Amino acid sequence: MKLTTIALAATALALTGAQPAVAQYFDGLKGKKLRTAITTAQAYPLGSEKNPVRAKGPEGERAYLARLRCADGNAPAFERLGSTGIGPYRNILDLYTVQCAGAAPLSVYIDMYHKHAEPAPVPGFTIVAP
Repeated sequence: MKLTTIALAATALALTGAQPAVAQYFDGLKGKKLRTAITTAQAYPLGSEKNPVRAKGPEGERAYLARLRCADGNAPAFERLGSTGIGPYRNILDLYTVQCAGAAPLSVYIDMYHKHAEPAPVPGFTIVAP
């Protein structure tokens, strides 16, 4: 798509007051609905697509991953693979691969749209206090 086409589409949206389709992704659950979803998600392993780690922004994602420890006490390597679909809290999830030396990589899903610093480690890891 050419830049001028994008600019025209953005102008049309602004003039009509229409919201782009992306806006639907940022209407995460709140209040009682969020608490219920958290309770339901806890039936699945932490860091899975059905129970993503909750964090506060990209900095919170990296801070959480930096606190994880492998069995040997060292910090694992991690890499962001990108954003994925909508998670159980109705937000876009980020997917990371986390790997200890000599071990298979683990996929970890994180929902960064929370004011939360997860205290628990994903399975197979320990975690240091923030």
